[in-house]
Amino acid sequence: MNRQLDQPETNTMSGRRPRNTHIFARAANDLYIEPIWVSERLFAVETFPGVIWDPCCGTGTIPKAAQTAGLSSYASDIADHGYGERPRDFLTKPALTTSPFSVVTNPPYGLAREIVERALELNALKVAIFFPIARMNAAWRWLTPLPLAHIYLVTPRPSVPPRTVFDRGEKAKGGRPDFIWLILDRMHEGKPTWEWLHRDGG
Repeated sequence: MNRQLDQPETNTMSGRRPRNTHIFARAANDLYIEPIWVSERLFAVETFPGVIWDPCCGTGTIPKAAQTAGLSSYASDIADHGYGERPRDFLTKPALTTSPFSVVTNPPYGLAREIVERALELNALKVAIFFPIARMNAAWRWLTPLPLAHIYLVTPRPSVPPRTVFDRGEKAKGGRPDFIWLILDRMHEGKPTWEWLHRDGG
């Protein structure tokens, strides 16, 4: 069943409160914008060797958070969203730098595997992708042979709306999907570890 953009989900059963969650229309170029705190918190707890490169930078949330954390960053995107080097196809073009680098990105989720494998192919030292938990069961086949080192469960649940919400001057409201950061480290051996990554620390 299709739902109207930004309409809260309701339940007409007696005694049930409407849930303040939203289902957004599919974004052009899969541009969904995560709140900057999810990147700020990641950079506060996780170290990344070399320059931070976001190859799916969108409007620049992750590179801006990296710069705020005192880290050098590159930004590129296959589509022109007004930030970084664009258009640049990460899956076909060479690396932006010959210096050591790590990839940190919120990729189009249908291309997450290709983005991760390409990052490792380009010799990224570490890779972090912002990823919906709901896709993890299907991702085990391609993640299993890769050096998945750590999983951060992002809490509270961030709202990740399409850019059109912000273009209309609206405030992002509560979202439905839960998200994680997947950290891949080519030096890692063994099983991944996990912990919560809270907006307010702790």
